[in-house]
Amino acid sequence: MAQLLIVYHSYTGGTRQMVEAAAAAARGETTVEVKKADAAGPNDLLAADGYMFAAPENLAAIAGRMKDFFDRTYYPVLGALEGRPYAQMVCAGSDGENAVRQTARIAQGWRLKAVHAPIIVCTHAQSKEEILAEKIIAPEDLDRCAEMGATLGAGLAMGIF
Repeated sequence: MAQLLIVYHSYTGGTRQMVEAAAAAARGETTVEVKKADAAGPNDLLAADGYMFAAPENLAAIAGRMKDFFDRTYYPVLGALEGRPYAQMVCAGSDGENAVRQTARIAQGWRLKAVHAPIIVCTHAQSKEEILAEKIIAPEDLDRCAEMGATLGAGLAMGIF
């Protein structure tokens, strides 16, 4: 059975909720491995058939722990992942677009194939207190994340990707 690897980082729980929704939906279709970015490595990427990357945007960039994951794994798997499908989710306070661009650029270097439009969930957290507070993701946003998970899972299970 095909395996979907979800690599994520979450500090205030928003991205974790998004991942949980996507993973639950994907598990109805295929095998799913969920790994925190600081625990995931090259072997996890090599063992998977498709990927979902999820992280908050911090200071207009992908979160540092997610960047660290990409830094640690990029060259060890370069040339070994071509054509595999991926999608991404970003939890942002106001924008999220730069984190999407950064992740897409890394995926392009690996020659991954984007199979779903990126999901950006905007929490509108602007003050220090709002930014650091535990997040609660709205049901309609969690539904979008679940749809992404189901789409990736079904596409992997049917061999479409």
